[in-house]
Amino acid sequence: MKAVVIGAGLGGLSAALALAPMPVVVVSPCELGAGCSSAWAQGGIAAAVGSGDKPEYQFKDTIAVGNGLNDEDIVRQTMDDGPSVIERLEKYGVPFDRDAQGNLSLGLEAAHSKNRIVHAKDATGLAIMMALIKAVRTTPTIEIIENARAIELVLNDGTIHGVILEKGGKEIRLNTPYVILATGGAVALWRDTTVPHENWGGGLALAAKAGATLGDLEFLQFHPTAFDIGRDPMPLASEALRGEGATLITESKERFIDELQARDVVARAIWEQMSQGHRVFLDARTALGTSFAERFPTIYAICKSAGIDPTTAPIPVRPAAHYHMGGIVTDKHGRTDVPGLWACGEVACTGLHGANRLASNSLLEAASFGWHVAEDIKGTPSHEAIEPLREKSNLVHIRDAARRLSPEEKAQRIASIRALMSDNVGVIRDAKGLKSISEELAPFAEVSDRALVGLMIAQSALKREESRGAHYRSDFPDSRAEAVHSRIRLSDLEHLT
Repeated sequence: MKAVVIGAGLGGLSAALALAPMPVVVVSPCELGAGCSSAWAQGGIAAAVGSGDKPEYQFKDTIAVGNGLNDEDIVRQTMDDGPSVIERLEKYGVPFDRDAQGNLSLGLEAAHSKNRIVHAKDATGLAIMMALIKAVRTTPTIEIIENARAIELVLNDGTIHGVILEKGGKEIRLNTPYVILATGGAVALWRDTTVPHENWGGGLALAAKAGATLGDLEFLQFHPTAFDIGRDPMPLASEALRGEGATLITESKERFIDELQARDVVARAIWEQMSQGHRVFLDARTALGTSFAERFPTIYAICKSAGIDPTTAPIPVRPAAHYHMGGIVTDKHGRTDVPGLWACGEVACTGLHGANRLASNSLLEAASFGWHVAEDIKGTPSHEAIEPLREKSNLVHIRDAARRLSPEEKAQRIASIRALMSDNVGVIRDAKGLKSISEELAPFAEVSDRALVGLMIAQSALKREESRGAHYRSDFPDSRAEAVHSRIRLSDLEHLT
């Protein structure tokens, strides 16, 4: 019986490779490797592999940043996996940077107590994905379906029995007792975002409509230093630049923040400067100077394409939606509460990140959980493949209604949702904005998966009446004494018609 992996980023491909020689189908919405955030990751992958470092140290750093919401068992499991993840990736041919002595070259990023960022120049995600794509394409038991999207999970008595894809205007049904959602996050729902447009939360909608529990959706990390040069998505000025000593300044050259504080702190500091009418810049002239192009060739090329010479001028930056800590709730094996459905990567809420992600832990999580999901599926007996009755349902209604939109209407609706999310569920939030967006999105949530996901995120943020980690409420600026996870199911949504 074949397993079906929906999504082709690091988590999905790691799971597919680990499942071999079991037959696997990998479904990608684009050509393999395109449209996934993994390939855009610049900084690197965090792992305790350096001299003097230990998984326990990385565990403590992760817990400190997570603001009380980390699952400690999951953090330990993932940190302990770090060295073996790096070893596996190198076996697939990932060319991580090494020093003159042949040791892994390790960078430093915000809130890490040790240099532990394993990188391949400033295009680590791309290097990893190229190696894994090559491995997947040459694995005979892996079938690849490109330019297709999953539109429905097929259930029988609450158990996964298949998935329906849409490809070229036609529907394809794949029968399977094993579905792995690895569709990425939801941050393309925001107007200012650093991720591919495909990452708008489609996996969250699929899981929610199948009855899965979603968790901590309000925790959305805004990267402090996206290029403010009018591009969509916004290119990223990697945190590694600040790790090398680049500073944040206003147009009057005033430095206003310790750049290596946690991302949410730095993002809010920049947002406050912008709210006062200032522009913010990342200044690497002193820290890197003429070595910029050699150390950060990808970022240097972006600068030059925008008419900026970072060796002589600072880079204009602003916060942008970057990573979603919330997602489909899973256990340590990546299992959801829908039998036959697993999730890994950014679409999942494993408990690793808590209220705020420690930089570069996300690639580690994706690779680690892709392997754990595969191991769990190998040990899970399949149920008998039964052809379920396809009754007229709300799912069919949603698909049919969405198809009636013209391309122009669809583009307008997407732009409207992105603007609403940026204006009301941004770096700083309040009840007024969250109630307003809930009322705006509710009429469309039954005919638009994007609106549905946005509504779930907004209502989760409204219910968390405190500030914690990446979730900041100006009307509730303090944290509660007790850290409590949020959970939401489709049936919990308010304002739906």
